[in-house]
Amino acid sequence: MVDKININNLDFWYGKKQILSKINLNIHENKITALIGPSGCGKSTLLRCINRMNDLINTSIINGDIIFNNSNIYHESIDVTELRKKIGMVFQKPNPFPMSIFENVAYGLRVQGIKNKQEVIKIVEESLKRADLWDEVKDRLGISAFKLSGGQQQRLCIARALAINPEVILMDEPCSALDPIATAKIESLLKKLKNEMTIIIVTHNMHQAKRVSDYTAYLLNGKVAEFSETDDLFNNPKNNLTKKYINGEFG
Repeated sequence: MVDKININNLDFWYGKKQILSKINLNIHENKITALIGPSGCGKSTLLRCINRMNDLINTSIINGDIIFNNSNIYHESIDVTELRKKIGMVFQKPNPFPMSIFENVAYGLRVQGIKNKQEVIKIVEESLKRADLWDEVKDRLGISAFKLSGGQQQRLCIARALAINPEVILMDEPCSALDPIATAKIESLLKKLKNEMTIIIVTHNMHQAKRVSDYTAYLLNGKVAEFSETDDLFNNPKNNLTKKYINGEFG
């Protein structure tokens, strides 16, 4: 098993409030890892540490290492913009840009300086196909992204992330605002995408974690209470607190 990301002794604070404590996790390449746990346990904060989104918060303090492609992403030599090209992110609520479907996907390519029109068209089409959206939008690429349904908007955001060819995609409860049919489409998409990249998903839905992930980390009070293959964690949890949580006794 090849590790894509190694998180070593990670501590994180917002000001004086410690959110994460001594997090140690190995994220395996071309697998889906789910982060589960009750609200406020640090799932989303941990996710945002992995592409340095927390840098945007002035009061954030971090100790420990996150190793990606053999480099500590918090080393002063790291170009954060380049890092975020390799580690993309999809948020809880679909957040398309106020522009056409086509321009949403092309946006990152233009930022990267890709000006060849045919190349942009090709990558946009490929990205929409990879996000299982092409057949639904190919005849209306010029319309506003806001005219799509919520599920389509979320797949458009995934296509936008895929366009710059990331090695890792972070997903922060990507289905929480979607209906069951749209959720099923996203879950099916994730299972396909893991053949191309590594995926980490925060989910409050334990059924979703069981359906889509290969590995699951259960977080509690800012610590990893348990981490193992998903089937093992749900069917034979080692930690009594994990067992209580997945049985719905708290959280």
